[in-house]
Amino acid sequence: MFVASGLGPFSGQSAHFRHKAPEKIPYAINRYLREAERHYEVLDTHLEGREYMVGDSYSIADISTWGWIDKATVVLGEGGLDNYPNLKRWFDSINARPAVQKARDIPKDIDFKTEFDDVAARALYPQNFDKNS
Repeated sequence: MFVASGLGPFSGQSAHFRHKAPEKIPYAINRYLREAERHYEVLDTHLEGREYMVGDSYSIADISTWGWIDKATVVLGEGGLDNYPNLKRWFDSINARPAVQKARDIPKDIDFKTEFDDVAARALYPQNFDKNS
């Protein structure tokens, strides 16, 4: 629940307002960045003396958290995990798993669209466009 209702949404909003919003809104940038940082602090404290998010073994909690923490520099900016040593240790451990490399290799043979043009903007943010245009 922490990932689904806290880390994920606030990380996503932090990244959105810092990198994709059509106008820079200092209040929104600060609000979501600070809340994302708070979530990272909670995780860092939680991981002190622990190898995994929950219990003594790798679980869906680690998998779902890793997906967001993998984007720390996008969410938090330069330095990413530098202020969160326990979270960085945990991330490096999960990131070194063979399954992670296997997952990272999946898109290597796929030609993804990389241009952020009007078509991409309409697909990602349809609420920002008139339905008749």
